[in-house]
Amino acid sequence: MRKENAGISKVALSVLDLVPIGAGSSSAEALRHSVELARHAERLGYVRQWFAEHHGMPSIASSAPELIIAHVATQTEQIRLGSGGIMLPNHAPMRIAEAFLTLEALHPGRIDLGIGRAPGADRRASAAMRPFEAEYFPTQLNELVWVARGEFPEGHAFEGLRAVPGDVPLPPIWLLGSSGASARLAGSLGMGYSFARHFSPAPAAPPMLAYRESFQPSEQFPEPHAIIAVSVVCAETEDEAEYLAGALDLMWVRAQRNEFRPIPTPEEAAAYRYSPAELAIVHENRGRHFVGTPETIVPRIEALVRETQANEVMVTTMLPLQEKRLRSYELLARAWYGGTQGGGGA
Repeated sequence: MRKENAGISKVALSVLDLVPIGAGSSSAEALRHSVELARHAERLGYVRQWFAEHHGMPSIASSAPELIIAHVATQTEQIRLGSGGIMLPNHAPMRIAEAFLTLEALHPGRIDLGIGRAPGADRRASAAMRPFEAEYFPTQLNELVWVARGEFPEGHAFEGLRAVPGDVPLPPIWLLGSSGASARLAGSLGMGYSFARHFSPAPAAPPMLAYRESFQPSEQFPEPHAIIAVSVVCAETEDEAEYLAGALDLMWVRAQRNEFRPIPTPEEAAAYRYSPAELAIVHENRGRHFVGTPETIVPRIEALVRETQANEVMVTTMLPLQEKRLRSYELLARAWYGGTQGGGGA
């Protein structure tokens, strides 16, 4: 790493894993690939790996993050594992408290609880889960914390109730956002914050800075900790990176037509003939991805870190080819950390 980048490169890297299912592959294989990625990331110095909650999507196998966390934790040694996130409106708060208290008891000091308010599903899947309404999110968040600590206010219907295991702390809570709505709430509650720049069309800097402005120290977060999530396709050459990223282009075009399939291969994407309207969709979406070689990607991510004052960069690479996915994470980590293993983190 160049000396002028030394300060930025101290910002830790982590992984956001949606457990992508490639064309011709299976959910079982995708889940096995997540274990392989976690081991790979751990060796490369990524500090945490989070699993997103999505439902009813043939391209994504991460419908039950807490189960994946439990399994991957037994296959790794030190990398932190968490949800990125649990979509709280889909669940009863006590159920989530119980699950993550159990994970903390089994793997102390290695678990994160990332929470979002979106459904992570289309309307049919949301209806099938019979979720809570999103406007109740602040109430649900309070109940989650209260039931984990046995701290329901006097007179509350659940006064005296405490989730079990009750002798371990609830893992650190991070609120996830893609529009800025949760930034000030996360800060005011002394929680961590993560902004989904990898898919959000909204500028990242305003919510990231709003989080810091509203931050109140807490036991788990004496200082603010903000994560910026980015989509990366890194390869040895620009041409290869562009070729691999074609799979994301076609996947996005299909998603705009409500066609949800396994992620296409780069070969399939290269053979596809885009209409002018589809090319416009691809161009607009490419602004949310970092595609290229380490030499071109690292300075762009560094600029984003400076702009947002992020404490950590969380990388998602949705390639259908596992060997290329692992290589992308490796190339980025070695460039970011200057060819050495390891980084900072919380």
